[in-house]
Amino acid sequence: MKTFNWRAVASGLVVPVAVIAVWQLVCVLGWVSPLKLPSPLAVAGRWVQYISPAEAYTPEAGSWMAWAFSGELLRDAMGSMYRVVMGFLIGGGLALPIGILMGANQRIYDKLYILVQVLRPIPPSAYTPLAMLWFGLGNPPAVFMIAIAAFFPVLINTIVGVRQVDSIYLRAARNLGASQSTLFLRVMLPAATPYILAGIRIAIGAAFMIVIVSELIAVPDGLGFRINEAREYSWTDKVMAGMFTIGLIGLALDIGMNKLNNYLLRWHRGLES
Repeated sequence: MKTFNWRAVASGLVVPVAVIAVWQLVCVLGWVSPLKLPSPLAVAGRWVQYISPAEAYTPEAGSWMAWAFSGELLRDAMGSMYRVVMGFLIGGGLALPIGILMGANQRIYDKLYILVQVLRPIPPSAYTPLAMLWFGLGNPPAVFMIAIAAFFPVLINTIVGVRQVDSIYLRAARNLGASQSTLFLRVMLPAATPYILAGIRIAIGAAFMIVIVSELIAVPDGLGFRINEAREYSWTDKVMAGMFTIGLIGLALDIGMNKLNNYLLRWHRGLES
């Protein structure tokens, strides 16, 4: 069992800590306006207020406590994660079987190739008018856009993974009398798994980026909605607190996905120590 590598963590924190220190120094020296760039301490204070429970909330107008202890962060994060999960499951769930079929069958690949290559370069955010026209406001248009963002990374990586299976493995399996289903389940799919997992990892990141875009225009809650709301009131510290929350959630998702990859691909020679 591997022990936690504190040295690697400490090494990875050197650059972020240095950046924060320089940022704080610039703000303390007054080189920039606090409205344009609040200090790290101000952002941290706003983040604590953003995450704290709602019972200490005071509604007095103009009070510095007016947004303190609102408990919004957890609700916003849960709303955003719900949309990400739903959109990813729909987009990735459709992309995986289509990618396997396109990778394994040249005829299907030829029929769908042009359609895929025409649609793939279109940014998911470009579907915003159609999403709002088709689904109105709320979660459905956001989930639709996230599904599109997750669909193509999984699709392309699955196609590449299936088509990159070494022909030696296929011939060896056929010579040993493997059926078509056994060939697919025991040879092609395991060999393509590293590519598929890489596509899933990219798709999760793409889905999380698009959920912020969708929340700016289509839904009444979530991290993207809250950032846009803070922008309208010139609460720059709250904007940056929301941005860092997104970054921390993204980091947690990537670490979790990396651990899942290492577990599922523990047989892969690229992970040998």
